[in-house]
Amino acid sequence: MHIFEASKAFPKEEKYSLTDQVRRCSRSTCANMREAWSKRRYNAHFVSKMTDADGENSETDTWLDFAHDCGYINDQTYLYLKNECQDVGSMLGAILKHPEKFTLLADRDPKSEVRDPRAKGRDARAEDRDSTAEGHKSRTEDRDPRIEVSDPVSK
Repeated sequence: MHIFEASKAFPKEEKYSLTDQVRRCSRSTCANMREAWSKRRYNAHFVSKMTDADGENSETDTWLDFAHDCGYINDQTYLYLKNECQDVGSMLGAILKHPEKFTLLADRDPKSEVRDPRAKGRDARAEDRDSTAEGHKSRTEDRDPRIEVSDPVSK
């Protein structure tokens, strides 16, 4: 919100360029982090979104440089906002260095008993399919041989 407030003072001719860009990328940083958090059960998606957030944060930092160099924000505001961007960048770097600390256990340890059934991957579906097929075979083999079972396909 600090960037939004600071950008209110940018000149009107910057409305659809610098003002729009710095607001958009600063908001996108937060939005990507939130989306990553909501998808933390999938390590690859989490890392992808956090990487996007890091990129947007770097873009915000660049636009702040332009705003300062053009004289749209004073030194004090610039240093405060740059510091905030660096803090966010450091946090994102730490998260990206060890994403396993932030993703859910089921995604990190496939042998974990605590699993979300919605998080089943292709391998889990294949295991389910195989166990169903094996169960069908065992039921066929366990039939009483005295009971005649007609085969609807052969008739």
